[in-house]
Amino acid sequence: MRPGKWVSLKDVPKRLFETACTYATLIERAVYLEMLVIGLTGGIGTGKSEAARQLEALGASIISADQVGHEAYTPNTEAWEHVVLAFGDDILQVDGEIDRRKLGTIVFSDPGQLDKLNQIMHPRMARMVADKIEAFRGQETEVVVVEAALLFEAGWDSLVEEVWVTDSPEQVIIERLKLRNGMSEEEARKRISSQMGRTERLERSDYVIENSGDMAALVSTIKELWNRRVPV
Repeated sequence: MRPGKWVSLKDVPKRLFETACTYATLIERAVYLEMLVIGLTGGIGTGKSEAARQLEALGASIISADQVGHEAYTPNTEAWEHVVLAFGDDILQVDGEIDRRKLGTIVFSDPGQLDKLNQIMHPRMARMVADKIEAFRGQETEVVVVEAALLFEAGWDSLVEEVWVTDSPEQVIIERLKLRNGMSEEEARKRISSQMGRTERLERSDYVIENSGDMAALVSTIKELWNRRVPV
């Protein structure tokens, strides 16, 4: 296990606490840091999910924003009720589950609708992510990775100690989306443009995982970064 140490709050990175979901109790006491919390982000088609799988294989515990989102969308929860009220019953399946494909069609074609959804979901999901991080801390977990495409947009970078980002050239991403998702080039470009710009994402991240080659190259890059950042 990586050695931990007691630190005062003034020595803790500011990003750990500047979030609406940070518990007031954390502000009133020192925090014992023995767990590395990494934020993993990246635009669509850059290999973020595969990077998360590789990090899990190396020993990290993963908190997936997609999985947290599924939990938040559970029928008859507070988040579910707000989303249905905002977007209508047409987004529901027969069993009451939210059809995320239908909802995605609405929000990814209209920035205003996407902003509306994010305002509903991001704070509620952030509280869930914070709870999961603290649960892992209580289990003496060594490395936790918060995998989230919208890590910066949602303000969840405040929950982690450092941010790793997957990155690929735009044309490579478009070809992947055409092959993997069956998107047209226009659809792929629209999806890319709905996310944070590449330059800003890279500037705000601590480490870049370049992914323009094959799987072997990606695995090698991740292992190299892991060995640098997670000492034995």
